[in-house]
Amino acid sequence: MIPQPFIHDLLSRIDIVDAVDRHVSLKKAGANYVACCPFHSEKTPSFTVSPTKQFYHCFGCGAHGNAISFLMDYGGMNFAEAVGDLAGQVGMQVPEQQQDFESHSSFETGSKEVFPQSLFEVMNVATRFYQGQLKISQQAIAYLKMRGLTGEMATRFAIGYAPVGWQNLAAAFSDYQSEETRDLLIKAGLLIQGDDGKRYDRFRNRIMFPILDQKGNIVGFGGRVLEQGEPKYLNSPETQLFEKGRELYNFFSARRAIRKAEKVLVVEGYMDVVVLAQHGIDYAVAALGTATTSFHVQKLLRQADNIVFCFDGDRAGQKAAWRALENSLPQLVDGKHLSFLFLPTGEDPDSYVRKFGAEALEQQFKQAVPLSEFLFRELSEEINLQTSEGRAKLVRDAKPLLKQVTAPTFALMLLKRLTELSGTSQSELEDLLQIKRVSSGRTRQSVSRQQPVTHYHRLILILLHSPSYIQKLDRDLLVKCSEKSEEVTVLRALVEFLDAHPNITGSVSTPAIMAYFHDSPYRALLEKIESETLELSDAMDLEAEFSGALVKLQEIQRKQRMSELHSKPLNMLTVEEKQELQRLAIS
Repeated sequence: MIPQPFIHDLLSRIDIVDAVDRHVSLKKAGANYVACCPFHSEKTPSFTVSPTKQFYHCFGCGAHGNAISFLMDYGGMNFAEAVGDLAGQVGMQVPEQQQDFESHSSFETGSKEVFPQSLFEVMNVATRFYQGQLKISQQAIAYLKMRGLTGEMATRFAIGYAPVGWQNLAAAFSDYQSEETRDLLIKAGLLIQGDDGKRYDRFRNRIMFPILDQKGNIVGFGGRVLEQGEPKYLNSPETQLFEKGRELYNFFSARRAIRKAEKVLVVEGYMDVVVLAQHGIDYAVAALGTATTSFHVQKLLRQADNIVFCFDGDRAGQKAAWRALENSLPQLVDGKHLSFLFLPTGEDPDSYVRKFGAEALEQQFKQAVPLSEFLFRELSEEINLQTSEGRAKLVRDAKPLLKQVTAPTFALMLLKRLTELSGTSQSELEDLLQIKRVSSGRTRQSVSRQQPVTHYHRLILILLHSPSYIQKLDRDLLVKCSEKSEEVTVLRALVEFLDAHPNITGSVSTPAIMAYFHDSPYRALLEKIESETLELSDAMDLEAEFSGALVKLQEIQRKQRMSELHSKPLNMLTVEEKQELQRLAIS
């Protein structure tokens, strides 16, 4: 966990207008700034950024958050990455992240630590070297032309060529003979050191595809062999910069196209991505020689509501699709749509788009199989559902998969479909599978905007707007409250947080609060109430509103307690209860 005081300090130094404007062009509109929402398509701006309250809110789709959550949702970062990015902008170091990073991932060259910037520089030099080698290699140029690739696309994707030979990188680094430089090249995954101590180039006679992280830094390479040879594709090893289970080829460059298309296409190969882009399909990404991971899915769901996995129609493609499905289930959110497209046997996205064109491929998207259909199709493939044994096996095989789904509505739909296939009632299945339905705190639509404003709601609103009111809150109101509503639960959590962090003050207090609750089940309700602070009038008497809400709640609890006592026979009341009833009646 990153310390909360650090989050508060960071947000106090970051202006959300500047943070958002780096990615989305904002225009002044009164006291706020507006733009067309980057999270959904619209022609009239409904995306509002408040410099005074330091959060953004879209009145169209409900997107909401602070500078940290903007980088998470817009840039596909996780929480720690977003904090690190913002900290870097203002020259701050993230305490916990830095400590964990060094203990887990730091390397040493002699007595010196290898910092990421040194490795980034090495990757940039290597990329320029490979690009230069491509220009003078007729064999490599002929190969790319044979694959239908233009020079313009090769330049756009910084494609290069690693020539035949064992020591070619020596020409790229003027200080190659120094021990420090060669150690850096090993740490970057560009050199291999054999058992005999000799060092040689990892990539040889391969088309080189630079892999960018979500900040646009080159962190690794994918190398496609030119001639016959194994492996066909060779990726950089895991390094301090590169973790293939977290990166996606073309993700950094495709983000704008993904948001514009409102979908993302996940394919298997680098050439698939590049050739698709050449034909105008710019919203494709590829996993890096590994199965689609939960981290990949999480990143993509932050960018688009629709993910189409496009794999070969052979058994290997089916297997890759199933792994993608398994890793997607825990990440699913109601309102998101995942589907699977299997091309005809012998075709991949690269060959298909070159033969039939982009329009024909996009028409194929309409034939994509929804995740739910693919799930039960695969589970039922070798099962005879006409027998009790077959239906029992289906339920058994479905159980571990359905238990991973936390999106409440989608989980219910899957359960209903399993009910139809197994011939078992829904209640019986729920008992059999021991599935407990949990409301997803990350689903914005789960909180209705039509709910009447309660006194608890009003207290949350005022505490979010001005946390200093926590000092005036009567804690007995929460201790004695027997109501089980979500608002009461959230108010208690908010009070507990503010009590534990008495120094949360100023214009960044609310963003700091929301950063703390960013991954909690209370996030949706807090975001909804926080958005209402945009509409608070400066003329509103918060003191009167706060005091009034407390008085109303005291009165409600007084009447409830009196009703409880009156419900008992008079001779059953204790002396203390009789005295309490008398006090309540005259108060």
